[in-house]
Amino acid sequence: MCGITGVFAFSETGSETIAQLQKASEAIRHRGPDASGTFVHRNVALAHCRLAIIAPHHSGQPFTDATRRYTIVYNGEVFNYKALHAKLAAKGVQVATDSDTEVVLQLYILYGPECLKKLRGFFAFAIYDAAEQSLFVARDRFGEKPLLYYKDGDKFLFGSELKALLELGIPRELDYTSLFQYLQLTYIPAPATILKGVKKLLPGHYLIVKHNKVHDSNWYKLPFDGEKAAANSLNYNQQQSKLKTLLQQAVTERLVSDVPVGALLSGGIDSSIVVGLASQQVPELQTFSVGFPEQPFFDETGYARLVADKFRTNHSELLLTNKELYSNIFGMLDGLSEPFADSSALAVYSLSKYAGKQVKVALSGDGADELFAGYNKHRAEFQVLSKGPAAGFITKLEYLWENLPKSRNSFVANKVRQLHRFASGAKLPASDRYWLWATWQKEEQALALLKPENRAKAANRLYQARKNRLLECLNRKHYDLNSVLCADWQLVLANDMLPKTDLMGLANGLEIRSPFLDHRIVKFAFSLPVTSKIDSSYQKKILQDSFRHMLPAELYKRPKKGFEIPLLSFLQTEGADLVSEYLSDELIEAQQIFDVAQIRKLRQAFKGYTATTLQTQVWTLLVFQYWWKNTFLTAS
Repeated sequence: MCGITGVFAFSETGSETIAQLQKASEAIRHRGPDASGTFVHRNVALAHCRLAIIAPHHSGQPFTDATRRYTIVYNGEVFNYKALHAKLAAKGVQVATDSDTEVVLQLYILYGPECLKKLRGFFAFAIYDAAEQSLFVARDRFGEKPLLYYKDGDKFLFGSELKALLELGIPRELDYTSLFQYLQLTYIPAPATILKGVKKLLPGHYLIVKHNKVHDSNWYKLPFDGEKAAANSLNYNQQQSKLKTLLQQAVTERLVSDVPVGALLSGGIDSSIVVGLASQQVPELQTFSVGFPEQPFFDETGYARLVADKFRTNHSELLLTNKELYSNIFGMLDGLSEPFADSSALAVYSLSKYAGKQVKVALSGDGADELFAGYNKHRAEFQVLSKGPAAGFITKLEYLWENLPKSRNSFVANKVRQLHRFASGAKLPASDRYWLWATWQKEEQALALLKPENRAKAANRLYQARKNRLLECLNRKHYDLNSVLCADWQLVLANDMLPKTDLMGLANGLEIRSPFLDHRIVKFAFSLPVTSKIDSSYQKKILQDSFRHMLPAELYKRPKKGFEIPLLSFLQTEGADLVSEYLSDELIEAQQIFDVAQIRKLRQAFKGYTATTLQTQVWTLLVFQYWWKNTFLTAS
């Protein structure tokens, strides 16, 4: 895949930033180590680095059209580019290369921003118009490819990762509202970033930079109408037939490559379906799984093996001990653009490193849970809305769940943890319940970690406005479980799942593609009623029923399990010294961000019997501390 960055200067002072463009490009070179290029024209400079995935399919970049007026830097894959190439040719447009890069550029020249609606795939790109002295910057529908930007009175800067913008000299000022959200969610939702003044371009948005101003427009909106979905006219058999057709088509498109394509196989329904469909077209498809031999509770390699045997794939397993997790942790942390504490990123990084030595492209099952109600919180919400006797019984026993041992590290303790969260959330209004189930610690807990004088910088009207925007799907007139899926698509998928696969994959030269993110599948899924996705017996009901004939029967008997690592075990063994170093009184005091007494109390409690409930809190702080130290202390 690729990395892009650039400068649009508004003044002489802004033009001085162009001298840093090469450093900015080098900072994201891991995204495209095979080739690089730069373009400079007066007050505009663009840079691009490329990973060779489809050799003839990507022209050299930055790419300028024959008139010398338009120049593009592009990161992405447009799967229908050949059809678009033919349509351009029919209109008399000369396309000199067999390249989706040039197709995108020519479409923009012909249609302007409307060209975005013609693209099937994922992308982030910038087009400079030398005649208009303008810059057009766009991002794909769901945010599969990242794009960050910064503007002040002298310049506009953009880049695939925050690292590029740091090299271009942006102010390093912490955004406490973002930190507050990060401490709760373990990630920072767009458009915010961890630094003040730096923004992520929202999925489905584009910018036009002209006359020293930036105009933000929304070109794609999630096609979700709860009332229409509830009244879907297709019967269940017709729905299944359409889903199978769309998913097969999406898999076929994402297999196009001049380098070997593999698949990440967890042994869950989603990745197993993708592997089953892909293996019909790729004999001896290479598949890759990760397991944890020291912690059987987290190990799913047995299920993955069943699927690999069923479809006769060329299967490999990466077995990670705590020692091996530690050997990968600094590569993972260095691969982050900003603080990001979904601990499964360490497993994705490790598996990408392993798979990336054998393939350059891998398919995944990302997005299926958010489309078809696959998470435990979706089951919980279904039970709350169903108002069954079980929900009432669990809620009445909240005092019991509160006092029993809770942990994510064993079946019984994890079940108690889930029952406690359910009981706590069931009595809340829908939006409050969603926020409780989407976060890892409550607002008051996160706020208490900050120094008292920093708390007002974090919990304020800006925080509430950001939170309200994230919950807008839940506050529409029609509310059902599809409203929760809509919120998950915009919050969890766009800000957690997709950055994780993009950053961890490309840190190891691996592009990860998910067929479930095809916008035609997304549109279809959000047109389905809740009854097609979940009932009293099944989650992801239509997905399971549509492909039941194809998958091993054992997959239908296993409980739902998230993709996790044995985090507690790691932090108490190989990672213990990291906790001591990055949560030390000395570092906390030097930062002046967190409350020293609160962090000390947390550090001490983590050595005791309550450690099982604190692992995510400790990990979230550790990840932030590593990022802060490298960003602020290394730069000073």
